[in-house]
Amino acid sequence: MVIPVIQDRTVNPDYVNTLTSAGTHPLLAKLMAARGVSSTEELATDWAQMLPPALLRDLQHAARFLADAIAANKRLLVVADYDCDGATACAVAVRALRMMGATVSFLVPNRFETGYGLSPAIVDLALVHEDGKPDVLITVDNGIASVSGVEAAKAAGMEVIITDHHLPGDELPDASAIVNPNHPDCNFASKNLAGVGVVFYLMLGLRAELRQRGVFDAKTQPRLNRLSDLVALGTVADVVRLDSNNRLLVNQGLQQIRSGIMQPGIEALFRVAARHPGLASTFDLGFALGPRINAAGRLADMALGIRCLLSDDPTEAMSLAQELEDMNQDRRQIEQHMRQEALVAVEQHVSHNPEQRASLCVYHPDWHQGVVGLVASRLKEQFWRPVLAFARSDDGIMLKGSGRSVPDVHLRDVLDLVSKRQPGIIAQFGGHAMAAGLSIKEENYADFMLLFDEAVRTLSGREYFEPIIETDGSLSLEHYSVETAYLLQSQVWGAGFPAPLFRDRFIIRQQRLLKDRHLKLQVERGTQVLDAIWFNHNQLLDGVVEVVYSLAPNTWNGQTSLQLIVEYAASVNA
Repeated sequence: MVIPVIQDRTVNPDYVNTLTSAGTHPLLAKLMAARGVSSTEELATDWAQMLPPALLRDLQHAARFLADAIAANKRLLVVADYDCDGATACAVAVRALRMMGATVSFLVPNRFETGYGLSPAIVDLALVHEDGKPDVLITVDNGIASVSGVEAAKAAGMEVIITDHHLPGDELPDASAIVNPNHPDCNFASKNLAGVGVVFYLMLGLRAELRQRGVFDAKTQPRLNRLSDLVALGTVADVVRLDSNNRLLVNQGLQQIRSGIMQPGIEALFRVAARHPGLASTFDLGFALGPRINAAGRLADMALGIRCLLSDDPTEAMSLAQELEDMNQDRRQIEQHMRQEALVAVEQHVSHNPEQRASLCVYHPDWHQGVVGLVASRLKEQFWRPVLAFARSDDGIMLKGSGRSVPDVHLRDVLDLVSKRQPGIIAQFGGHAMAAGLSIKEENYADFMLLFDEAVRTLSGREYFEPIIETDGSLSLEHYSVETAYLLQSQVWGAGFPAPLFRDRFIIRQQRLLKDRHLKLQVERGTQVLDAIWFNHNQLLDGVVEVVYSLAPNTWNGQTSLQLIVEYAASVNA
């Protein structure tokens, strides 16, 4: 187990005073101030406070283009991505376009056959789509790097609208419009929109354009806010930074779900995950619903997940959600088996490559391409260094890799440096700071491992990394209540806006192991005796412990009580 460095967040007292003076709960004021929130405007959850769509570069042009296409009864085809962000973005686009009178279908790449994004291979599939050759392709959550794909589409007589949020490369595709907050010429304040957020913005712009043309008025226009559950799910599942604008979007979606207004597919996913929509949280979206949608893209065809999100028949939606649940169970078993093999591979890697300490690369010829990213994520958490996990492609020639990184290392920049130092060793790569994908020839694997480790050390200036756990310090005894747990659970937490963690010393009164995997505790602090649980930790603790924890309501036999969820604990001198 990697020993973390624990430190408390700094809190600006002026921010706290401003927030509490405006009526914010005192505990929330402290937590929000510690995350850089200086005014209640940054906590706004009303639609009126959302950044205006017109601020996105090319959005109004794209909206006029689509309005013309709808008026001319052109065939539209949404080209999606095979993760949860791509699936929800596709569902938002298709549902919204149909609300606005468009003839629209969708196509999603297969991870194992055509690869990512709008490629020439996808263009070939679009040309023979069962609903007929489209006139316009609309990419969602992809396209910014699809230079050859756009060329192929235009050569085949199709125009392309790109909506994406990924970082662009040196060359931009020659599309009819590119809506991407990370376009070099876009001044949109939130660079953190997920793919689903970008296309939702475009649909708002299209509705405004159609309203201006007299197609709708304020009373008859489609209720696009009814799609906010999809926007929230995709935003949280894609782990984009939850800046104030993204928190507003997610909050709107959660409020809608909690009120019982959601797509039948969303409701069905809550049911198969045994979660309660009335208490919906970002945890549910990120760790219950998201993985079930992603399972389709990892093991089979994301079209199944998109069909679930598009279904208006509760019975059909439930059947599709159950298929996703079954796939997710299969994914878990595959992942567990691969993880065990990966740990063996790590031991071999360390013993054979003692000089490569800044990173890990693991590979097994029998691994599943769709699950290597999860294996990389688990190893990154366990060993706290950048990790790439590889599987053999279907053609047996290339290795498909997926990587996860630590905050000190920008993973895409590392791959870019490797590519520059030895051109051709990476066939393809792309991604973000914390996650990336790539393809290499199997014969280059050994050389690549060395180059990757060297690049990690070059860009970070370090040979090893320590995880840092940031906490919100000590929690006052008065806040140990179910009501506080629900208050915190109702807020929007996530990437870049982490959920609260507290740090205090407790006396252990009782402890035992559950299923030989989880440590169940009863701890005492001051006048309070509390239940606690440390998941996936099977070693007992001694005496007095310093605990990093969060609060959670725990319902058992109809009774709800407070429970501490232990993130880390260590014995201290009494």
